Amino acid sequence: MEAKTLTTLLPMSYRSLSPRSMSKWEAKKIWLKDFHCGFAQQASCRLSRRIFLSEFMCLGSTIAYANPVRSAQLQEAKDPDVIRYQNLDSGVKFQDIVDGEGQEAHEGDFVKVNYVCRRSNGYFVHSTVDQFSGESRPVVLPLDEKETIRGLKDVLIGMKVGGKRRALIPPKAGYINETLKPIPDEFGPRRSLLSHANEPLIFEVQLLKIL
Repeated sequence: MEAKTLTTLLPMSYRSLSPRSMSKWEAKKIWLKDFHCGFAQQASCRLSRRIFLSEFMCLGSTIAYANPVRSAQLQEAKDPDVIRYQNLDSGVKFQDIVDGEGQEAHEGDFVKVNYVCRRSNGYFVHSTVDQFSGESRPVVLPLDEKETIRGLKDVLIGMKVGGKRRALIPPKAGYINETLKPIPDEFGPRRSLLSHANEPLIFEVQLLKIL
């Protein structure tokens, strides 16, 4: 009785039994049972790996939270150079794309420039350079707040000929009235530009010459 009970609790393999005492159908059923047990063990092993990895990632996050200084140092070491913007009192933010090598512009100068104006979401508004042919029609701007939008005037002051800057100009430093330059001569482009006067605008400007 005890031997029979012990036998039922042990894992069974059809190889341990004599072919005479077991039919082919019974052998196949036992083989399938062993196969599924093995598959379940493999799945359990894979699940254990997933649990280990998830716990390891959580541990890393906990360490970063507990020691933010070391985490920040490691992150900074891997990050590429950060684009740095300069902030002006007018609320304008700009960055130098190309450093000029010529004469430097000062307040009160007249300058010849090319520019591209876009909305803050990147949509095109107006440009002195034709986006299809590449032909340019530079404009002359006085670096005077009464004639040129303040934001662009502030960006151009200090630039050298040949330089290029990209600037984000808020409405208060932009087209506060419709007479300020730069403004297209054509009705359509002018209307398009002024229709976005109450939102931040991105100007990419290149200083060609100081007159």
